[in-house]
Parts: sequence; structure tokens; C-alpha cells
Amino acid sequence: MLTSNFGGFARRAVPVRTAAWMRRVQTFVAWLSWAVLIVGLSANQIAQMMEFEKSPAILLTSLAAFFPLLVLRLVLTAVLSPSRRGPLLLLSAAVATWSLGSMLVNAARLEANAHFPAQGEWLFLISYLGMAGYLLGDVDLRSQRPARGWLDVAVICGAVSCLASLLLVTPIRLASNQEGASLLLALIYPLADSALAMTVLSQSLLLSRSDHRKSLMLGAAFVMLASADSALALQVSARTYDFGNLSNALWGGAFALMVAAACRPKRAVIRAVPKEAGTAVLVGAGALALAELTVRPDDTLAFYTLPPAVITLGCVAARMILALRDANRASEALALSMTDDLTKLPNRRAVRTWLTEGLEKRQPMALMLLDLDGFKEVNDSLGHRAGDTVLRLVAVRLRSAVDGRVRIARLGGDEFALFADTTDEIELMEAAHGVLEELATPILVEEIEISLAGSIGVTVALSDETDGSEVLRRADVAMYQAKNSGLGAALYDAALDEFSRSRLQLAEELRKGIADGQIEVWYQPQYNAELKVAGLEALVRWRHPVQGLISPVSFLPAARRAGLMSPLSEAVAHQAARDLHHWLKEGIDLRLAINCAPPELLGPTFLGQLYAAIAQWEIPDDRLVLEITEDSFLADPQRTSEVLLDLRRKGVQISIDDYGTGFSSLTYLQNLPLQELKIDRSLITDVAADARSRMIVASTIQLAHALDMRIVAEGVENAATLECLLELGIDMVQGYHLTRPMPPTQIQQWLRDADRTPPTPRVPAEARVSDSPST
Repeated sequence: MLTSNFGGFARRAVPVRTAAWMRRVQTFVAWLSWAVLIVGLSANQIAQMMEFEKSPAILLTSLAAFFPLLVLRLVLTAVLSPSRRGPLLLLSAAVATWSLGSMLVNAARLEANAHFPAQGEWLFLISYLGMAGYLLGDVDLRSQRPARGWLDVAVICGAVSCLASLLLVTPIRLASNQEGASLLLALIYPLADSALAMTVLSQSLLLSRSDHRKSLMLGAAFVMLASADSALALQVSARTYDFGNLSNALWGGAFALMVAAACRPKRAVIRAVPKEAGTAVLVGAGALALAELTVRPDDTLAFYTLPPAVITLGCVAARMILALRDANRASEALALSMTDDLTKLPNRRAVRTWLTEGLEKRQPMALMLLDLDGFKEVNDSLGHRAGDTVLRLVAVRLRSAVDGRVRIARLGGDEFALFADTTDEIELMEAAHGVLEELATPILVEEIEISLAGSIGVTVALSDETDGSEVLRRADVAMYQAKNSGLGAALYDAALDEFSRSRLQLAEELRKGIADGQIEVWYQPQYNAELKVAGLEALVRWRHPVQGLISPVSFLPAARRAGLMSPLSEAVAHQAARDLHHWLKEGIDLRLAINCAPPELLGPTFLGQLYAAIAQWEIPDDRLVLEITEDSFLADPQRTSEVLLDLRRKGVQISIDDYGTGFSSLTYLQNLPLQELKIDRSLITDVAADARSRMIVASTIQLAHALDMRIVAEGVENAATLECLLELGIDMVQGYHLTRPMPPTQIQQWLRDADRTPPTPRVPAEARVSDSPST
């Protein structure tokens, strides 16, 4: 049971069963109250038509049943709605007070001594306080600045009061021919009704009320009250309560409608943010107040009509002062938010604004990003105060290095931006080199001369571009291209952009392709010294639904950046194990090699998936070869050793791929359970013509044989290379000169053939795609 407190009332959540029962009672009470109102008014109308003397008694009886039902309905809603309990109980008290006043007035009519104003009038006045409190308390969203919200309501209500004074007070005064307290009391009711109606309207306009139907019902209720009270004010000259059945219907219907609106459930979904009164509302309210003070429709009522106008003008003035203060603060905040505190240059927000405005206007423009080289060392060696001095001096240097058309900003840290209204790349590169030359002039900081260097990336905004963030990203990429190349300044080159939109899209399509089974495993045969097929290497391909067959060279970099290598490797391992199982069942006894990158080898999921595939497809020991690269040992030597030992226990052979291009330490050859070395293609390309290459390959073959390892040469592209390798004692060879990679269906038929020796079989044109060494 959840509990909380509000205004002294304990808020307790109602049990579900009790709540359901109370809702049924609430619905019954709602229908019953309308029925009592309709029956009572009908009976009273019939009695008046028949000139029945007991008409006031009928009305009094109806009131005695009608208003308690309304109060009961409000109390039930308050119990069911803990968050609204305070306002609802306030409204129920207002309805009860009004009903008590109405019964007092009608009881006096029974004794024929009811004269206006009767004692019940003071209860009517008190009830308006409860209704106003309900309206102000029961809103969907409260303003974050309540003082402004109250002033907005006061301005709108004051404007309505002034308008009512201009349009209603004088006509009622002339029609009633009354003055003093009785006239004031008669006028208070329609004015209060109008003010409450305008309060609902103002809350809706200011978006404090999101339930438009509820607002409409409340507004209609107060309009009905205003109509009935205006009729009473017009006949106040008779000083009696001789009002007709229509007024009774308006009063009763107004309260029934008001209670029905209050009992509507609170909106669970808020569709708008509360706002404040605009300039038009404030100017309009001020104009009405001035008109009231200027015209003064009736001097005898000035005591009653002028104070609301003066109060309205005061509220309008106070609200305008707050609005001007907010505008000044917003202007100062905007200026501060777009200025760098240290250098007083515009900041990143300002650069984004420049880009957005320029792209919207289709202006020619370019962006240069400057990153200082070695600034961290200055900060660490001389302290942050010296670093701040360097940044301020850099800002001064930048201003002097470019003309006034170029805008300068500091993005943060040691990054600066230069915004130019040109797309001339030659001019931009000249400006960039001019900035670097200016920075190279030594500066004196903490009695030490420092020569600064930097890297500048330059990009030009495209004519059809709409996203300023993309321009910033390209300039940042160009800056890193300049830093990596050592050129100092560089134009954006899409070919060097590893994080372009197209590559990001490629990675997302690859993610979907892995899930949808678009990954294929092709196989390239490996031949022994007798040029008989002794094994296969699994090579990945991507069957893209639009682009067709895609080489691993095109998508593996994107897979690495997007973190997709693990699911990609797992898909390859499962397909390769399945195909090897089928070949072994058909009597084709071969070894199958699959590649594994260091992150997957040492990661948490790949080996588990590999072992599951071996178990599922019943792969015998030593038929599966896992090719790993030498950089696997650099990442975590101890962990790598443990993994390789575990692989051997599971019957998986280990091959060092791309041997001779990486770590190449003899220590791991001595200590690790390796069965195969695979010489990189870069070492065998010139083995037939270059004596030094031949000597390196020969010594590597001898080393492998001395350690009881197989030695494999990949990338054999011509007959001369093949012949030389065979003469040097190579164990296995593979390459396009022998056989190109083939899809599963074709390699299966090819393996069934009795003669599986070169020359290369005919393969589809799509098979002629390049392979990465790590595929």
C-alpha cells in the first residue's frame, strides 16, 4: 500500500477490488444525479405552469437530493485519485457550500420573505473561492516558474474583468437602477463566472491543461453560470428571487457539467510543454485596462470598476518587466554559450550555427580544423597555466594569420576551427600553410621559447549538403590524415575515410547479412609436393542481395571496425565444419584450414562456437587446422599459449599464417604446440629470380622440417615460383596458378573427380576476386 501526504490528507492507494467497486458506484451516482436534475426541473416546470404553490418546495427537495449526489461523486473520485485529492475535495466543499446557500434561499422563498441579498448569498461568495482553488490546483502540468504563471492568469482574468466592465456593468446598472452593496453583489457573480471561465481558457492557451474536452466542459459550465447570474443581476431591482426555471436549469446543469469534468481521469500522456503568455496577450490586456481607465463607462461604479483595471495594468507591467529580464538573460546566455571562456573566440556551438546557417542559405563555404602537435607535453611540463597562455597566444596568432573574411573559433582543448566563405581548394591550402608558418614563429612562455606545430584538415561543404555535423566530421578526418601523413595540411580524401557514411552503411548491411545467411564459404585447394590435393583453405565471401559477390578485402575492414568479426568467424567455422563432415562421409579425406584473428582467438565466444561445431559435425582429430597470425602472441602471450594448448587437446592443428612478416620470434616456435608454418606471399613472389629471397625461404623450410612442422607457401602465381619452391623442399603450395577458390557446390564436384591435379579448372567469373591474407 503506497502512502504519501498532501495538505494534511493522507494519500492512500485503494485496493484493486475496492477501486473497481467504487468506480461502479461512481458511474451509478453520475447517472442518478443527472436523472434527479432532469426530473426535479421537469416537476418544477409543471408546478409553475399549473400555478402550484408548492413549486419552491419541489425545487428544494430536488436540490436536497441533487447536490449531495454531486458531492458524493467528487469524494469518490478524490479517493480513487490520490494525486488530485486536494483540489477535488476543495471543489466538493465549494459545491456543498453553494448547495447550502441555494437551499437557504429557497427555504426563505417558502416563507415568502426572501429578499435580495439573502443570507445564503455569502455562502455563494465563499463557494467561488473553492472553485477558483480547484482550477488553480487541478492542472495537468505546472509551470516551472509559478510566479509568471500566476501573473499570466491574473493578466487574463483582469483583461476579462475590464472587458466585462465595458460591456456588462453599465447595461446591468441601467437595467437594474440599483446602487451600493446590492448592485455590487449582483455584479460580482457574472464577473466571477467570467473570470473563472477565462482562467480555464488561459490555462488551455498556456498548455497547463492538455485534456481539451475537460477544458471545454469546465468553460461551458462557467459560461452557463455567468448566463444565469447575469439574469439574476438584471432583475435585482425587484429585490426578490423570482427567477424562472431556465435559470434553475442553467445553475444545475453548470454544476453537473463542472463535476463531470472534474471526475474525468487525469491525462496519462502529456502532449505539450506549458508555455507563458505571449506579447499579444499582454498588449491586449494592457489595452483593455487603459480603455477602462480612459472611458470610465459609469462614474458611479468607478469604485468597483477602476481597481481591476489598475491591478491589471500593474500585472501587465510586472509581467513585461519579467519578460524583458528573461530576454536579457537569454541574450547573455546565448552569447556566453557561443563564446570560449579562455580565448574569447567563438566555440563549437558557434561553429555549428555558422554551418547550419550557411547550408540553409546554400553559401559557398569551407571548414579547416587545426590540432596543435605536442600541446600535451607543454601542459604536462609547464602546467595548465602555461598551457592556457599558449592557447591564448595561438588565438592571437590565428587572427593575424588570416584575413577578416575567415572566422576563427576554438572547439575545445587544443583544437581550433577556421570558417571560410570560399570553396577554392588552392586558396584554402595556401591559407592553411600560412597558419602553420605563423604558428612556427617561437613564443615565449614561462621564460621558455616554444615553437608550435599543428595539423590542419580542410574540407569544402557540398552544394547539396544539409548536415553541418558531417562537414565537421570530414574536417576532423582530414586533420588526422594530415597528422598521419606528416604533411601539416591535407584536403579531405574520401578514399582514406574509414568512417564515411557509405562504409557505415556497409557495416550495417553486413550485420544483417550475417543474420540472414548471406555469408558463403569458398575453398581453395592446397597441393602437396606431388601436386595432389591434400587440403583446403576456407575463404569467406559475402553474397550481397544488390551488389552480388563481395570480396573479403572490401568488407573485412568494416567488419573489424563494427565489431562483427566474431559472428562472422563463427558463421565461417560452422559452414566449414558442416562441409568437411559431408566430404569425410563421402570418403574424401582432407585437412581444412580456417582463419582466426587475434581478437577472436582470445575472445570469449569464438572457441566455444568452434568446439560446438566440431562436436556437432563429428570432425576427427587433426582434420581441422586453425590459422592464426603472429601478432596473436603480442596481444597476450600467456593467454595465447593457454588457448593453443587447449586447441591441441581438442584435436585442432595450429598453423602460423603470414609467417615472416610479423613478430617472427623463434621462442614461440620452440614452446608452442604448432604443426604448420605458412610463408607469406610477399616472401615467395621473387623466390625464382632473387637469390636472397630464395635463401630466406630455404632456411625457413629447413627450420620447419627440423622442428617437425609442415611448411606451406601461399600466393603461388606462376610456374617459375612453383618449380623453385618444389626444388627447395616445400611441403604444400596454394595459389591462383594452381587453382582458384571455388564455391561449395563446385568444389564438392571437383573433389569427387578421380584426377584432382592442376591445371586449374574453369570457374565462374565471380570467383575471380582477391583474398586478404586474413580471410
